[in-house]
Amino acid sequence: MFKRYYIFLFTLAISITGNIFAQQPNNYEQEIEQWKQKRINSLKKETGWLNLAGLYWLEQGNNSFGTGVKNKIIFPKGSLPTVAGNLILKNEVVTLKNAKGVNIKVNNELVRQRIIFSTDSIKTPVVSYGAYHWTIIKREDRIGIRLRNYNSEAVKRFNGIERFATDSQWRFNAILKEPIAPTTIPITNVLGQTIQMKLLGKLIFSLNGAVISLDAVEEENQLFIIFGDATNGKQTYGAGRFLYADKPDASGKTILDFNKAYNPPCAFTPFATCPLPPKQNIIAIAVTAGEKKFDSN
Repeated sequence: MFKRYYIFLFTLAISITGNIFAQQPNNYEQEIEQWKQKRINSLKKETGWLNLAGLYWLEQGNNSFGTGVKNKIIFPKGSLPTVAGNLILKNEVVTLKNAKGVNIKVNNELVRQRIIFSTDSIKTPVVSYGAYHWTIIKREDRIGIRLRNYNSEAVKRFNGIERFATDSQWRFNAILKEPIAPTTIPITNVLGQTIQMKLLGKLIFSLNGAVISLDAVEEENQLFIIFGDATNGKQTYGAGRFLYADKPDASGKTILDFNKAYNPPCAFTPFATCPLPPKQNIIAIAVTAGEKKFDSN
């Protein structure tokens, strides 16, 4: 009787252990699927990258705008009246002055004239006319209009992003080696502008016996990694991909999961101003994990 009882316990233990190990990959795949769905939702929402319809840089002084070809800033056909008004840039302040009879709103309120951008502003207002909405953005010494179409065809026909198969072998334990003193690194964007970003340190991990190092900068209280690899221009977007990781624990350890590597905004639209990987973050290894090259067709 006792022998059968111990055999039963042993069999039960094996069964439970087997179930635990069987569930781990499934749980991880579910985590990646949830991440993937959150990513898709972020692209499709009103502040996502799929609905961008234009990017226009302002000049100092009056910038006439509308759909007419005589305007300094020509919006897409059907988005606005032929002559919609003026955007007046004085130093780093932008004032909207609507043409008579043009019902443009600022934060859903009809206005005739209003300041819509200042470097002193806490939050930039949203300007709208029908389905078209825009905000003013600043990129170093340039100030411009980021235009969105809330009825964008790109959003309607979006069917997701092709990905490499989820593989937990692309999930690494990494050590963040912090700089001896606070420092920054230069990051260049697609406009050719170079900015200094706060360097949090070098993420060190081992891949197939090789020690890999990636510079991590700070963004949204996380580690932000802009990297390139041997798949760029072939299976993945030519100008590299992005990856976030949590800040390390007290021992300097964090998780670097390339299954969550994703395309920069410029993979979806020409109206974005993406940072490019610094040369030290371009690795010779093919990272066959995360998002592949986006096909809009």
